[in-house]
Amino acid sequence: MISARVLIETLAGVGVKVDAAHVQTHFLGRSWAKVAAEIRHSHGYLPGTDFEEKYRTELLARFELELEPAPGIHALLAQLTTSACVATSSSPKRAMRSLELTGLSVFFEARIFTASEVEKGKPAPDLFLHAARRMATDPARCLVIEDSLPGIEAAHNAGMQVMRFTGGSHLKGMSQEALSLGGTVRCFDNWALFFEMVPQANRQADERMGK
Repeated sequence: MISARVLIETLAGVGVKVDAAHVQTHFLGRSWAKVAAEIRHSHGYLPGTDFEEKYRTELLARFELELEPAPGIHALLAQLTTSACVATSSSPKRAMRSLELTGLSVFFEARIFTASEVEKGKPAPDLFLHAARRMATDPARCLVIEDSLPGIEAAHNAGMQVMRFTGGSHLKGMSQEALSLGGTVRCFDNWALFFEMVPQANRQADERMGK
């Protein structure tokens, strides 16, 4: 929601009016190139380098003041038995700073992959397949945790399993039917529920079983 507010405000400064619903539908989970193309297509304005720089600078400034980790994510990552990485449509600078500010970078180290590293962003499978290659992992053995529709589609296109995290404030108010895409995607809105759905990924469970 921080990103949405900053983008809405920055666009308003150049005479382009969009609301949060428009951002959610057309921009969530997409690379900046796709976002810029959609703004040009729908509003006749192509955000140039100056606009992008202003937006990114203001966004990082807001992150410094407002960004917080989702409740429960630190505890979950500390208990994972599986390897994990980040595969995001965010810019490298935004991704790294977000992880640093929320105290999550320690869990991923160099395992952070962005859309800048592939030809096509989500919903194309390129980014997830790139991440799987870098992690030396068969795509069929990967589980993607996504919130956006392009990300869910990208996971399917990559031949990966996918679950949808619906605990973000940008998804509040949506029906369970809409969130689960008609019951086709498993959803959870609290990180404390993750190990109930994927118990084999829990280090404590393995220790109790003597593994």
